[in-house]
Amino acid sequence: MWAPLRHPMYRRLVIGRVTTFLGNAVAPVALAFAVLDLTGSVAALGIVVGARSLANVALLLLGGVLADRLPRGVILQGASMAAAGSQALTAVAVLMGFASVPLLIVLSVVNGAVAAVSLPAASALTPQTVPPELLRQANALARIGINTAMIVGASLGGMVTALVGSGWAMVATAAVFAVAAVFYARVKAPEIDGDAPTRPLADLKAGWREFASRPWVWSVVASMLVINAAFVGGLMVLGPSVADETVGRLAWGFILGAQTAGALVGGIIATRWQPRRALLVGTALIAVTAAPLFALAHWPAIVPLAVAMVACGIAVEQFGVAWDVSLQENVPQDKLARVYSYDAMGSFIAIPLGEIAVGPLAQRFGASATLTGAGVLILLAVAAAVLTPGIRTLTLRKSAAG
Repeated sequence: MWAPLRHPMYRRLVIGRVTTFLGNAVAPVALAFAVLDLTGSVAALGIVVGARSLANVALLLLGGVLADRLPRGVILQGASMAAAGSQALTAVAVLMGFASVPLLIVLSVVNGAVAAVSLPAASALTPQTVPPELLRQANALARIGINTAMIVGASLGGMVTALVGSGWAMVATAAVFAVAAVFYARVKAPEIDGDAPTRPLADLKAGWREFASRPWVWSVVASMLVINAAFVGGLMVLGPSVADETVGRLAWGFILGAQTAGALVGGIIATRWQPRRALLVGTALIAVTAAPLFALAHWPAIVPLAVAMVACGIAVEQFGVAWDVSLQENVPQDKLARVYSYDAMGSFIAIPLGEIAVGPLAQRFGASATLTGAGVLILLAVAAAVLTPGIRTLTLRKSAAG
């Protein structure tokens, strides 16, 4: 389990990623309550978080091209520094009292853009830092660290926001991103194909061919398009509103942390157990992500919400490790970041729609009906994915399956 940590570049990468996700866990909680305090409007919250997601989707493909041409550690360092700057400006606006919805939208766009540039690089860098036989452990261990950071970050986001305000939570987030940049600066992974001429359109077409030639890849991505829009829209937009009326902000922070606590347990399980048809098993388990939405709709109390979020975290982690290893084993290294970028774009492209639409839908049909409908959509998308032949037959290599 711990063998990948013997490799210095892997250690620096993991510390940088863990630190980044700590900041990413605090930021959305603080931003959500800052917008609610400023406007009292769920629709305004949906627009602000949707703007970040739109910027993220728009630049993902560029991030994939850059990560297959430039040193991935350098990309991550620059993105972390930019994220620190945007969070610092957001904190100043909130603390000084001149924050407005348009300003928060602009800063959210900046934050989403730098996250888009860094995501393919971070996902594709792991195989460069460990031997192939440690790939499964390296992915699972990184996710354990990331989920631990998210447990702490989500809880801190709720607690700090409740105790001293969202502005100071954003100050802490800016400092965390700056620390991540220091560790990324020490990851000296070389360019994958640095001598090849950079032709953005041709590079994108080559990445698309790799993505589209594998039905099991685009089938999973298509299902995650629906699942992510329903889950994120329900949890991150309607969730804070329901929490304000039921369990309270402090409890909501712990409930969000429960998901990552479950993911931590799931990561430990994934280091020890990976079935030969891991992608099929992981995809089927994604159905559990409907449970928190049903709980918010019909039983918004601390215990059922926490239990549903723990189960959700365990399930998502089994899928996440299986998905990473499946891609890293089957996609050429010099095109891996571009495939990751198409994966991320397809998986995330509908999130802004879900975030923006869920507020008006809740106003029209009620929060309970909207959350129930989102949960049903998740179950239908999972059912469609597990019936795909490529997903049902894909097996991991013997070294990965253990």
